[in-house]
Amino acid sequence: MQLDSNQLKQHLLKTLAPLYVLVGDEPLALSECLDSIRHAARKAGADERNSYIVERNFNWQQINQFAQALSLFSALRILEIHIPNGKPGVEGGKALAELCANLIPDTTTIIVLPILERDAKNSAWFGALQKAGVVIDLKEISPTHLPQWLAARLALQNQSTDAISLAFIAHQVEGNLLAAHQEIQKLALLYPAGEISHDAIREAVLNVSRFDAFQLGDAVLTGDAARVTAILQGLQDEGEQVVAVMNPLMWVLRPLVRIKQAEARNENIMTAMTNARIYGDRQNLVKRALSRLSLRQLEAALQKLCDIDKTAKGMMQGDAWLELSRLCFGLAKVRGR
Repeated sequence: MQLDSNQLKQHLLKTLAPLYVLVGDEPLALSECLDSIRHAARKAGADERNSYIVERNFNWQQINQFAQALSLFSALRILEIHIPNGKPGVEGGKALAELCANLIPDTTTIIVLPILERDAKNSAWFGALQKAGVVIDLKEISPTHLPQWLAARLALQNQSTDAISLAFIAHQVEGNLLAAHQEIQKLALLYPAGEISHDAIREAVLNVSRFDAFQLGDAVLTGDAARVTAILQGLQDEGEQVVAVMNPLMWVLRPLVRIKQAEARNENIMTAMTNARIYGDRQNLVKRALSRLSLRQLEAALQKLCDIDKTAKGMMQGDAWLELSRLCFGLAKVRGR
């Protein structure tokens, strides 16, 4: 079964499938879909959740061990398998195919994948996932449809505004759904239900904190190490959580990886930037960053962000803020070759 992310909640009201496959790079859609499936599973009685991140030299036997082990705390369980690069390898492909052929009883399994390349989409393991599970496409919202998306989100909190204000918000967030979501949540806190005026919208959207996590991504792209340091210190001083800073940074770096991969395939860079939703003046900023940073460095940065995420959540030892600072400062210091 194939679903869009906005169809998931309605689906979960009717049934809870044993296998869900989340495919895409849109962080807000991923977060909301994960939360929805977890909530439905917990409502059904699942009190135990195990999560695995597939990295280099990942031991796929852990999945078999999980399947054979009995739960100590509840009859139902949640199993999450995150594959950040979308490449499980030969052993992983076989393990996923085996998992599809023999779904783990009393378990809601969630496979998380990025946007897949053609070879992965045509692979036997992904075909098995499509056949056995519910595949959810984490589609990004196009700039032309973002105002309608904003209007729908406002309606969920019994608020509304005019088309000009919706277009203004869409322009300010530059297509970033995480930023758009934060702005909508801010409006719910600032104003009561009902119509919100354009002046009120402008005041709320432009009244941001001194330091912004999205500014950090731009400072990294421009190679401004001094500004990177200042923004990171400011975010720490304002009490911002590491994960909240990482998500916008990941949103900035992921499109660069996709563009670099397109460049390696000798595809048109401008087309690749358009496909990655890089428009207008931001294309020049991204071009300069691409001239400084290699594909290997960008892929390593995304992998490092995964490690920092685990550190921030207590799954690895270390200082998450320190590691994030080192990563951002290191990327900013890279000079053109």
